[in-house]
Amino acid sequence: MRILITAGPTREALDPVRYLSIRSSGRMGYALADAAVAGGHEVVLVSGPVSLPPVAGAEVVSVESARAMYEAVRDRLPGCAIAIFCAAVADYRPRNPADQKIKKIDGIMTLELERTEDILGSARSVFGFRGFLVGFAAETNEGRIHAREKLRRKGCDLLVSNDVSRPGTGFEALENEVCLHYADGREESLPRAVKTILAEEILRRIEALLPRHDDHGTALS
Repeated sequence: MRILITAGPTREALDPVRYLSIRSSGRMGYALADAAVAGGHEVVLVSGPVSLPPVAGAEVVSVESARAMYEAVRDRLPGCAIAIFCAAVADYRPRNPADQKIKKIDGIMTLELERTEDILGSARSVFGFRGFLVGFAAETNEGRIHAREKLRRKGCDLLVSNDVSRPGTGFEALENEVCLHYADGREESLPRAVKTILAEEILRRIEALLPRHDDHGTALS
Protein backbone atom coordinates (compact mmCIF):
# COMPACT_ATOMS: atom_id res chain seq x y z
CA MET A 1 0.00 0.00 0.00
CA ARG A 2 1.00 3.61 -0.42
CA ILE A 3 1.40 5.27 2.99
CA LEU A 4 1.99 8.93 3.76
CA ILE A 5 3.67 9.74 7.08
CA THR A 6 4.47 13.14 8.56
CA ALA A 7 7.28 13.48 11.09
CA GLY A 8 9.34 15.95 13.08
CA PRO A 9 8.62 19.53 14.12
CA THR A 10 7.85 22.61 12.07
CA ARG A 11 9.65 25.92 12.42
CA GLU A 12 7.74 29.17 12.20
CA ALA A 13 9.98 32.15 11.44
CA LEU A 14 10.09 35.11 13.82
CA ASP A 15 12.92 36.79 11.92
CA PRO A 16 15.80 35.50 9.73
CA VAL A 17 17.58 33.92 12.73
CA ARG A 18 14.80 32.95 15.18
CA TYR A 19 11.77 30.70 15.01
CA LEU A 20 9.01 29.08 17.08
CA SER A 21 9.03 25.30 17.15
CA ILE A 22 8.16 22.17 19.14
CA ARG A 23 10.53 19.82 20.97
CA SER A 24 10.22 16.94 18.52
CA SER A 25 13.13 14.82 17.31
CA GLY A 26 11.11 13.07 14.59
CA ARG A 27 12.14 9.63 15.85
CA MET A 28 8.61 8.24 16.12
CA GLY A 29 7.63 9.24 12.61
CA TYR A 30 10.91 7.99 11.16
CA ALA A 31 10.49 4.69 13.02
CA LEU A 32 7.02 4.32 11.49
CA ALA A 33 8.43 5.02 8.03
CA ASP A 34 11.19 2.43 8.56
CA ALA A 35 8.65 -0.16 9.70
CA ALA A 36 6.37 0.55 6.73
CA VAL A 37 9.22 0.22 4.23
CA ALA A 38 10.31 -3.03 5.89
CA GLY A 39 6.72 -4.26 5.52
CA GLY A 40 6.87 -3.77 1.77
CA HIS A 41 4.80 -0.58 1.56
CA GLU A 42 5.42 2.44 -0.65
CA VAL A 43 6.19 5.25 1.77
CA VAL A 44 6.10 9.02 1.40
CA LEU A 45 7.70 10.70 4.42
CA VAL A 46 6.98 14.42 4.78
CA SER A 47 9.51 15.59 7.33
CA GLY A 48 10.14 18.77 9.23
CA PRO A 49 13.73 19.67 10.17
CA VAL A 50 15.38 16.79 12.05
CA SER A 51 18.86 15.44 12.74
CA LEU A 52 18.12 11.92 11.53
CA PRO A 53 19.38 10.02 8.48
CA PRO A 54 16.90 9.69 5.60
CA VAL A 55 14.73 6.57 5.58
CA ALA A 56 16.12 4.22 2.96
CA GLY A 57 13.47 3.14 0.48
CA ALA A 58 11.09 6.02 1.24
CA GLU A 59 10.37 9.18 -0.72
CA VAL A 60 11.46 11.86 1.75
CA VAL A 61 10.01 15.35 1.32
CA SER A 62 11.79 17.91 3.52
CA VAL A 63 9.82 20.96 4.67
CA GLU A 64 10.23 23.60 7.35
CA SER A 65 7.00 25.43 8.12
CA ALA A 66 3.46 24.26 8.82
CA ARG A 67 2.33 25.86 5.57
CA ALA A 68 4.97 23.97 3.59
CA MET A 69 4.00 20.69 5.28
CA TYR A 70 0.33 21.37 4.55
CA GLU A 71 1.09 21.90 0.86
CA ALA A 72 3.33 18.82 0.64
CA VAL A 73 0.64 16.63 2.23
CA ARG A 74 -2.07 18.08 0.01
CA ASP A 75 -0.06 17.32 -3.13
CA ARG A 76 0.96 13.77 -2.15
CA LEU A 77 -2.07 12.42 -0.31
CA PRO A 78 -4.04 11.36 -3.42
CA GLY A 79 -3.52 7.66 -4.05
CA CYS A 80 -2.51 6.87 -0.47
CA ALA A 81 -4.36 4.12 1.38
CA ILE A 82 -3.06 5.18 4.81
CA ALA A 83 -2.06 8.56 6.23
CA ILE A 84 -0.22 8.76 9.55
CA PHE A 85 0.11 12.28 10.90
CA CYS A 86 2.89 11.98 13.47
CA ALA A 87 4.52 15.40 13.01
CA ALA A 88 4.49 17.90 15.87
CA VAL A 89 3.16 20.85 13.91
CA ALA A 90 3.37 24.27 15.57
CA ASP A 91 -0.15 25.52 16.29
CA TYR A 92 0.82 29.18 15.93
CA ARG A 93 3.25 31.31 13.92
CA PRO A 94 4.28 34.96 14.21
CA ARG A 95 1.73 37.03 12.35
CA ASN A 96 4.27 39.47 10.95
CA PRO A 97 7.77 37.94 10.83
CA ALA A 98 10.52 40.53 10.57
CA ASP A 99 12.66 40.86 7.45
CA GLN A 100 15.72 41.69 9.55
CA LYS A 101 16.99 40.38 12.88
CA ILE A 102 14.99 41.85 15.76
CA LYS A 103 17.24 43.75 18.13
CA LYS A 104 16.95 43.51 21.89
CA ILE A 105 14.98 46.21 23.64
CA ASP A 106 14.42 47.13 27.27
CA GLY A 107 11.18 45.95 28.83
CA ILE A 108 8.54 43.57 27.48
CA MET A 109 8.08 42.64 23.83
CA THR A 110 4.64 41.58 22.65
CA LEU A 111 4.47 38.89 19.99
CA GLU A 112 1.31 38.56 17.91
CA LEU A 113 0.56 35.03 16.74
CA GLU A 114 -1.85 33.49 14.26
CA ARG A 115 -3.04 29.92 13.78
CA THR A 116 -1.16 27.65 11.39
CA GLU A 117 -2.82 25.31 8.93
CA ASP A 118 -4.66 22.33 10.49
CA ILE A 119 -3.10 19.52 8.49
CA LEU A 120 -4.78 16.56 10.21
CA GLY A 121 -8.12 18.37 10.35
CA SER A 122 -7.92 19.10 6.62
CA ALA A 123 -7.35 15.48 5.55
CA ARG A 124 -11.04 14.62 5.34
CA SER A 125 -12.75 17.99 4.99
CA VAL A 126 -10.38 19.76 2.58
CA PHE A 127 -8.24 17.11 0.88
CA GLY A 128 -11.08 14.59 0.59
CA PHE A 129 -8.98 11.72 1.96
CA ARG A 130 -11.03 8.51 2.25
CA GLY A 131 -8.33 6.11 3.39
CA PHE A 132 -7.29 5.03 6.88
CA LEU A 133 -6.43 8.13 8.91
CA VAL A 134 -4.14 8.05 11.95
CA GLY A 135 -3.43 11.03 14.18
CA PHE A 136 -1.09 11.59 17.11
CA ALA A 137 -1.72 13.63 20.25
CA ALA A 138 0.97 14.77 22.68
CA GLU A 139 -0.71 15.63 25.99
CA THR A 140 0.31 16.68 29.49
CA ASN A 141 -3.01 16.26 31.31
CA GLU A 142 -6.31 14.42 30.79
CA GLY A 143 -4.77 12.77 27.76
CA ARG A 144 -7.50 10.24 27.12
CA ILE A 145 -10.27 12.84 27.21
CA HIS A 146 -8.42 15.12 24.81
CA ALA A 147 -7.49 12.20 22.55
CA ARG A 148 -11.06 10.95 22.20
CA GLU A 149 -12.25 14.44 21.34
CA LYS A 150 -9.46 14.92 18.81
CA LEU A 151 -10.21 11.57 17.16
CA ARG A 152 -13.85 12.54 16.71
CA ARG A 153 -13.18 16.11 15.62
CA LYS A 154 -10.55 15.23 13.03
CA GLY A 155 -12.31 12.16 11.61
CA CYS A 156 -9.54 9.71 12.53
CA ASP A 157 -9.81 5.93 12.40
CA LEU A 158 -7.09 5.65 15.05
CA LEU A 159 -5.43 8.17 17.33
CA VAL A 160 -2.19 7.56 19.22
CA SER A 161 -1.74 9.58 22.40
CA ASN A 162 1.16 9.90 24.80
CA ASP A 163 1.91 11.86 27.95
CA VAL A 164 4.93 14.02 27.16
CA SER A 165 5.24 15.17 30.76
CA ARG A 166 6.61 11.76 31.81
CA PRO A 167 10.41 11.70 32.07
CA GLY A 168 12.22 9.55 29.52
CA THR A 169 9.36 9.24 27.02
CA GLY A 170 7.83 11.38 24.31
CA PHE A 171 9.63 14.29 22.71
CA GLU A 172 13.36 13.85 22.02
CA ALA A 173 13.45 10.50 23.88
CA LEU A 174 14.40 7.09 22.50
CA GLU A 175 11.41 5.46 24.21
CA ASN A 176 7.71 6.12 24.34
CA GLU A 177 4.56 4.84 26.01
CA VAL A 178 1.33 5.30 24.10
CA CYS A 179 -2.39 4.63 24.17
CA LEU A 180 -4.28 3.67 21.01
CA HIS A 181 -7.77 5.13 20.66
CA TYR A 182 -9.95 3.39 18.08
CA ALA A 183 -12.94 4.85 16.28
CA ASP A 184 -15.22 2.18 17.78
CA GLY A 185 -14.42 3.41 21.30
CA ARG A 186 -11.80 0.83 22.25
CA GLU A 187 -8.56 1.84 23.92
CA GLU A 188 -5.33 -0.11 24.06
CA SER A 189 -2.24 0.84 26.04
CA LEU A 190 1.14 -0.18 24.68
CA PRO A 191 3.84 -0.49 27.37
CA ARG A 192 6.96 1.62 27.38
CA ALA A 193 9.40 0.55 24.69
CA VAL A 194 11.89 1.96 22.21
CA LYS A 195 10.15 3.83 19.42
CA THR A 196 11.22 1.34 16.75
CA ILE A 197 9.34 -1.45 18.57
CA LEU A 198 6.29 0.73 19.15
CA ALA A 199 6.25 1.71 15.48
CA GLU A 200 6.10 -1.94 14.46
CA GLU A 201 3.27 -2.61 16.94
CA ILE A 202 1.27 0.42 15.76
CA LEU A 203 1.69 -0.55 12.11
CA ARG A 204 0.51 -4.12 12.88
CA ARG A 205 -2.66 -2.72 14.46
CA ILE A 206 -3.30 -0.51 11.43
CA GLU A 207 -2.79 -3.36 8.96
CA ALA A 208 -5.12 -5.61 10.99
CA LEU A 209 -7.93 -3.06 10.67
CA LEU A 210 -7.71 -2.82 6.87
CA PRO A 211 -9.56 -5.12 4.44
CA ARG A 212 -7.36 -7.88 3.03
CA HIS A 213 -7.13 -8.30 -0.76
CA ASP A 214 -6.13 -11.18 -2.98
CA ASP A 215 -3.60 -10.94 -5.82
CA HIS A 216 -6.29 -9.50 -8.12
CA GLY A 217 -7.28 -6.72 -5.71
CA THR A 218 -10.51 -8.39 -4.62
CA ALA A 219 -11.45 -7.82 -0.98
CA LEU A 220 -11.38 -10.95 1.17
CA SER A 221 -13.87 -11.57 3.99
